[in-house]
Amino acid sequence: MSIKRIAVNTGGGDAPGLNAVIRAVVLTAEKYGWDVLGIRDSYDGLFQDDGVVSLDRKSVSGITHLGGTILGTTNRGNPLKWPRPQPDGSVRYEDWSQKVVDAFDDLGVDAVIAIGGDGSLDIAHKLSLKGLRVVGVPKTIDNDLAATNLTFGFMTAVETATDALGKLHSTAEAHERVMVVELMGRTAGWLSLFAGVAGTADVILIPEIPYDMDVVCRKIEERYTSGSEFAIVVVAEGAFPAGGQPLFKETAEGQKRLGGMAKRVSDEIHERTGRETRELVLGHLQRGGGPNAYDRLLALRFGAAAADLVAEERFGTMVALDPPHVLAVPLEEGIAHIKHVPLDSDVIATARSLGICLGD
Repeated sequence: MSIKRIAVNTGGGDAPGLNAVIRAVVLTAEKYGWDVLGIRDSYDGLFQDDGVVSLDRKSVSGITHLGGTILGTTNRGNPLKWPRPQPDGSVRYEDWSQKVVDAFDDLGVDAVIAIGGDGSLDIAHKLSLKGLRVVGVPKTIDNDLAATNLTFGFMTAVETATDALGKLHSTAEAHERVMVVELMGRTAGWLSLFAGVAGTADVILIPEIPYDMDVVCRKIEERYTSGSEFAIVVVAEGAFPAGGQPLFKETAEGQKRLGGMAKRVSDEIHERTGRETRELVLGHLQRGGGPNAYDRLLALRFGAAAADLVAEERFGTMVALDPPHVLAVPLEEGIAHIKHVPLDSDVIATARSLGICLGD
């Protein structure tokens, strides 16, 4: 087939580097002589006024270093389960996947580059089964997609969290407090482990290692009795105690999301040790800001490689990092399972060698 026009969208939570991918896609498409359309807010823009925009060299100039995404994003726009409010106030969900495919056909789009995490790429995969020609680009600060060594946005999030931990050291020491910091990551502990080790935390609790609070408190007491009368505890949002379960909060829309572990751990440490504790949830701060140099480069590599895969008509695939190469893997393989921190990871071994308590 002859490619003349492609589309690009960004879905799910934002991550540093999205704009760099968009820029690389547009500039590489220009090399091939293609038109590029940007779809606002994942797939929502297909059904909104002004939801589809033309992208060219001028429109993506100077965006590599910017955080967020010029196309907007959403983690609610699932065309496989589109919400339709009913007269009685209830919500009915409909499968709009064929409408999405038809909308791209009406726009004369020959292929779509979908940028997103496991949820967005799962949608892209299912749309590809409907006949949409798709190439995926993996994005998540959680670094939990198994088919790629790294996802862009992760290293910047690690840097942000590490910087925050550094700043907390001084206030924790000044007040002789235990500071408990909750980081993102869902059910994988990559972000908490990397930032915790780099930020010289004393305790790191991740989902892969259910923790024993007696062990945690013993480490806290060792800090105080040894003369270092403060402690830094990093808690992944998906961490949980041995024999327990992760902690969820229910949103106003009825969705359940991980959260609240920092307060739970902080309260338990205070109750058991009597030490003054404070908790901090970094939250969406970890997603914000522009990408660091590593993530800019990785995002640009991914964007250019995705456009090249379109040119090669290798649809139904996802770009992935297999150092030192960026290669293609089947979309289905890319979303097959979550990548957890291996218990024999050298970073875990490093943490233990440094005397960091992992709760076990």
